[in-house]
Amino acid sequence: MDRPLRVAALASGRGSNLAALIAARDAGRLPVEFTLAGSDKAQAGALAVARDAGIPTVALSPKDYATRADFDAALFGRVADSGADLLVLAGYMRIVDAAVVAAWEGRAINVHPSLLPKYRGLHTHRRCLEAGDTEHGASVHFVTAELDGGPVVAQARIPVHPGDTEADLAERLLVEEHRLLPAVVAAIASGRLRWHGGPVFDGQALTSPLRLADL
Repeated sequence: MDRPLRVAALASGRGSNLAALIAARDAGRLPVEFTLAGSDKAQAGALAVARDAGIPTVALSPKDYATRADFDAALFGRVADSGADLLVLAGYMRIVDAAVVAAWEGRAINVHPSLLPKYRGLHTHRRCLEAGDTEHGASVHFVTAELDGGPVVAQARIPVHPGDTEADLAERLLVEEHRLLPAVVAAIASGRLRWHGGPVFDGQALTSPLRLADL
């Protein structure tokens, strides 16, 4: 590609993963151009993060659409209109209509706070503690219609310490998420990681998740 990778992001919350991507770009570690930051919440902190960085923003309310599919089509349509090559779900907390997702096969990734396939969905830190796990982590995967079920491309791991709370795990893991997501996007931007009917890394089909050290 003879230009920077064009990236759009969707987020529902404070936008710390988006901020990590922007920081990586500003530090010269992430050769991308941000085309749009979108949200399903007008007051999401992620939109303020984007505006402060000069990134165009859009917020649409699901309440303004008759069906979930209509809302998803509208929001993802705005992403498409921005010219994005890659869509990053960076803390976007909605399940997306299968038909809408299908149009972005191989062009959308999500960061999730668990070692997938463990603990899809919500409350991952709590479920990790309740299961007595000794290890926790974050995963980046390509997005499919299956909730948190697309091919996992990379993971970061942290130990679970005796006495850890949900808040402890969340705080320590977020540091790793902020390293993992920019590293994966950088691998896509450089062409090392791509989609060819499935994830391919350095010319080989990816059969197990990469580690941070691999990226």
